Amino acid sequence: MDSSQHSKERLSTLSLAALGVVFGDIGTSPLYAMKEVFVGTHHPVPITPENVLGILSLIFWALLIVVTVKYIAFIMRADNKGEGGIMALMALALRHLPENSFSRKLVLMLGLFGAALFYGDGVVTPSISVLSAIEGLEIITPSFRPFIIPITLTVLIALFMMQSRGTASVGRLFGPVMLFWFCTLAVLGLINIYATPTVLEALNPYYGFLFLQTSPLLGFLALGAVVLVLTGAEALYADMGHFSRKPIQLAWLFLVLPALVINYFGQGALLLSNPAAIENPFYLLAPEWAMYPLVAVATMATVIASQAVITGAFSVTQQAMQLGYTPRLQILHTSGAQIGQIYIPAINWMMLVTVIALVLGFRSSSNLAAAYGIAVTGTMFTTSVLAYFVAHKLWGWNPWRAFFGALPFVCIDLAFLSACSVKIIDGGWFPLIFGLLLFLLLTTWKRGRALLQKRLSEEAIELSPFIQGMGRDSGIARVAGTAVYLTGNLQGVPHAMLHSLKHYKVLHERVVLVAVNVLDIPYVSDAQRVTVEPLPNHFWRVKVFYGFMDEPNLPEALDWCAEQGLDFDMMDTSFFIGRETLIARANSEMNFWREKIFIAMSRNASSVASFFKLPANRVVEMGSQILL
Repeated sequence: MDSSQHSKERLSTLSLAALGVVFGDIGTSPLYAMKEVFVGTHHPVPITPENVLGILSLIFWALLIVVTVKYIAFIMRADNKGEGGIMALMALALRHLPENSFSRKLVLMLGLFGAALFYGDGVVTPSISVLSAIEGLEIITPSFRPFIIPITLTVLIALFMMQSRGTASVGRLFGPVMLFWFCTLAVLGLINIYATPTVLEALNPYYGFLFLQTSPLLGFLALGAVVLVLTGAEALYADMGHFSRKPIQLAWLFLVLPALVINYFGQGALLLSNPAAIENPFYLLAPEWAMYPLVAVATMATVIASQAVITGAFSVTQQAMQLGYTPRLQILHTSGAQIGQIYIPAINWMMLVTVIALVLGFRSSSNLAAAYGIAVTGTMFTTSVLAYFVAHKLWGWNPWRAFFGALPFVCIDLAFLSACSVKIIDGGWFPLIFGLLLFLLLTTWKRGRALLQKRLSEEAIELSPFIQGMGRDSGIARVAGTAVYLTGNLQGVPHAMLHSLKHYKVLHERVVLVAVNVLDIPYVSDAQRVTVEPLPNHFWRVKVFYGFMDEPNLPEALDWCAEQGLDFDMMDTSFFIGRETLIARANSEMNFWREKIFIAMSRNASSVASFFKLPANRVVEMGSQILL
C-alpha cells in the first residue's frame, strides 16, 4: 500500500471517528430546533409558507456563515500546537499581551467566562437532547407521556454512572452510529423534499431578508430559536486536538452539513404540506412503522452527543487545573492506551445533580431551549472576540484588518445573543447564574493562589545567603539521601525546609528545590521537560515544565534530570511538601467573603502528592499557618 493510499485511509478513519465525538451536539439539533421556532413557548412564529421559507433560509445561511465560514475556515486556524477550545484560544490570545494591560485583563475575563458558559452548555446539552429524543414516544401514543421524565432520568443517570468505566470500549461504536444517524436525517429529509420541492427556494437568502423585513420584531425574536441549529459549533474547534483540522472539515462539508440542511428542509417541506405536523416535525418525517426504531436511534445519538460534552467538561477542567484556575481535583485515567481518556468524579457528580435538577425543573425540551440559547451564543461571542486578539497579536494582522475580519462574526453573535436575552426570565437565567458562579470560583482561586504566593514570598528567607551558610562549619548535620522540596519560589527558602530544620535539626546530604511551571502550550516534549542548575553545598535547583494538557508525573519528570547530571534513586529520596492552614482576615487585598471561599476550595483540593503522583511512602508534609 503506497503512502498516499494509507494517508487517505487514515483520513477516512479519523473523519468517521470525528462523527462520533465532534458532531453529536449539532447533529441532534433537528430533534427540537424547528419545533421551537414555530410552537415553542417563547414567541412562536406563525406557520405560513412565507415564514417557513424565511426561517429555512435563516437556518441555511446561519449554518453556512457561522459554522462553515467562522469555525471551519477561520477559527480552526487558531490552533495552539494543534489544540483548540476556549482555554487554548485564551492562552494564544494572552501570549503577546503585556502584563497588567487592559487588553490582557479583558481577554482573561472573556476566556474564563466563556469557559464557565461551556460548563452551562455541558449540563443543558444532555438534558435537552435526551429529553427531546424520548419525547418522540408521545407521538407514538399519548399514553407514554407520564413516562417521559422517568425514562429520561434513567438514561441520563446511567450515562453519568458509566463515566468511571471510560468510553474506550463503546467509543469505537460512536462513529458508525452517528454515520447511520446522519444518513437517516438525510433520507427522512429527502423523502419530504421530494413530495414538496418548492421548499428548496429557501436556499435563496432573499427569503430570509424578506422574513426579517416584513416582521422585524418577530424575526428578531425568532433568531433566539434559530440559534439552536448552531448548538455544538464550538465542539468543532474544541475537539480539534483529538482529530486535527482536516478530518473535521471533511466530515462537516461532505456529510454533516448536507444531512442537516436536507433534514431541516424536509421538516419545512412537511410543514408546507401539513402545518399540523408542527406537533413534532422531526418524528413526523418518518412513517408510522419507523417510529420505535427512530426513537431508539435518536436516543443513542443524544447519548453520544451528551458523552461528548461530558468528556469536554473533563478536558476543560484538566486544562483549567493546569493553568491554575481550579483547585487540584482527583483525575482518574480510564484508558491505558489513550492519555486523553480521563474521569473527574467531582465534575461528573456535579453535572449529574445539575442535569437532574434541570430535567425536573423545566420538564420539556421546549422549556429548556430558553436556557440553551444563552450558553451557546455567549460562548460563540467570546470566541469571536478572542479570535480578534489572536489575528492581531499572534498572526500579525493589521488591527483594522483583524477588526473588520472579526466584526461580521461579532455582529451575528450579538444578534443571536440579544435575541436570546429576551428569554432570560423564561430560563435563560440558568446558564448565566451557573456561568457567573463558576466564573467567581475560577477567578477566586486564581486570585487566592496569587495572594498566597505573595504572603509566602514576603515571609521567605532569601535562598542564596542561606545556601552559602550551609557549609561544613554551619553546625547543621547532613544525613544520607536526597530531599526534594516543592516550591513556587525558587529564590526563597521553602517553608517546608525551614520547618524541617526546626523540627529535625538536620538537612539531607543532597537538597533539590523543584518548581513546576505550566506553559501556554498543550504539550511539552520530554527533551524540554526539565532544567537543572547546581548550587553550592550540594543544593540543586530544578524547573519542571508541563503543557496545559500534559499529565503531571513528577517522579517520571525527575528521571530526565540524569541527562543534566542529577540522578535520583527514588528509594533514597524523600519529598517534602508544605500544607498551609489558611486564615482569612479583614482589610486584606481580597474581599473577606472571597477569602472564605478560597479557603474552603483549598481545604477540599486533592493532595499535592496524589496530583503529582509522588510515591506515598516517600512523602513528608510540613504544616504552617498563613494569614491571608
